[in-house]
Amino acid sequence: MPTAIRVEGLSKTFDTAAVLHDLSLDVRAGELIGLLGPSGSGKTTLLRIIAGLDFPDRGRILFGGDDATGLPVQKRAVGFVFQHYALFKHMTVADNIAYGLNARARSERPPQAEIRRRVGNLLDLIRLSGFADRYPSQLSGGQRQRIALARALAVEPRVLLLDEPFGALDAQVRKDLRRWLREIHDRTGQTTIFVTHDQDEALELSDRVAVLDKGRLEQVGTPDEVQDTPVSATVLRFLGDSIEVEAIAEGGRVLVAGHPTPVAAPSGLIGPVTLHVRPWQLQFVEPAQAHLSGTVRSSYRSQGRQRIEVDRGAEKPLVVEDTDGERYEAGRPVGLRINGGYVFA
Repeated sequence: MPTAIRVEGLSKTFDTAAVLHDLSLDVRAGELIGLLGPSGSGKTTLLRIIAGLDFPDRGRILFGGDDATGLPVQKRAVGFVFQHYALFKHMTVADNIAYGLNARARSERPPQAEIRRRVGNLLDLIRLSGFADRYPSQLSGGQRQRIALARALAVEPRVLLLDEPFGALDAQVRKDLRRWLREIHDRTGQTTIFVTHDQDEALELSDRVAVLDKGRLEQVGTPDEVQDTPVSATVLRFLGDSIEVEAIAEGGRVLVAGHPTPVAAPSGLIGPVTLHVRPWQLQFVEPAQAHLSGTVRSSYRSQGRQRIEVDRGAEKPLVVEDTDGERYEAGRPVGLRINGGYVFA
């Protein structure tokens, strides 16, 4: 697949704070890639530099092989959707969508008939075909965000940039719009980069996920790759709950409390290591078979799963996802076997 955007060795400092550190990333034509990371990871700064709203201290931005590093935002042919819809309150839905086209110089502006046709097609695409004459104040938050997306698509951008596009919406609307945005992307094939700090959002929507932390690119891969084979403890921690267990690497295996686990040690690694374990990689067993032991502190349901919190004395409590349906009362002693995990060299 050809590269639509190439980020080469990008660095950026604001005042004395380094925000991006020698970051490189290829965005493939027609893909939807999520920039995922905690606050302060540099993801929004990267998006703004790609857009031309900020400029790097070092490095280049290439659009289809052409150096766009010094181009102003007006010359980059990008479409934006931000967290806050920024629709023009005094304009109808149709006029909001057409704004970018009508704002062009006369020589570059499509005929009005073409603008009306494009607006009508976009309203059909976002399933708001009967809303052309309404005003933003007459729309729900989700509908406004759909209009914002249609406005960004109207100018036929080289790349669509979304900055926390669903951040201002409630949880159910966010889920509905995630599914809808993926459908729109599959129908249009628009190269799209979106920023989010929501792991579920990135993993559900993206063809690939780029995980950033402290201005550095930690990992790029499909949702399955970054979840199943994280390259660092930083990626693993950010993509879900985990606990850290003291372990020993010996003979290519990882041992906990002297008992072998199914986890392979990285090549050449011998001695004390930290084993990172997800909640679903723990199983309740009899004490003689256990790698860990503790006492049930509480149990609760989360997203349809039973989660049991286990107190381990001076150690950090851990959470186990249980599927056998058994009830675990507070105060009950339990043993836990480790069925998987991650060790990083």
